[in-house]
Amino acid sequence: MVVKITSKRQVTFPARVLDALGVGPGDQLELEEGSDGFILRPRRIDVSRLGGLRDKIPPGCPPFDLQAFREQPYDPSLRD
Repeated sequence: MVVKITSKRQVTFPARVLDALGVGPGDQLELEEGSDGFILRPRRIDVSRLGGLRDKIPPGCPPFDLQAFREQPYDPSLRD
């Protein structure tokens, strides 16, 4: 599979590649250099580093639904 690099050094991956990696808009990809080249993998949250937040979440708070959050409309003027 060949992908093209734009003049701004951006690359567009085919949808089936991103689906196979399980990533979507706003997710990050990590490039790791190896002896045979680079390995592309999704960047995941290190759950072990979240332990300090446990006391900040009120009891009975439902789990955060990331997919529902992504589907909510947003005000473009609030973008950074």
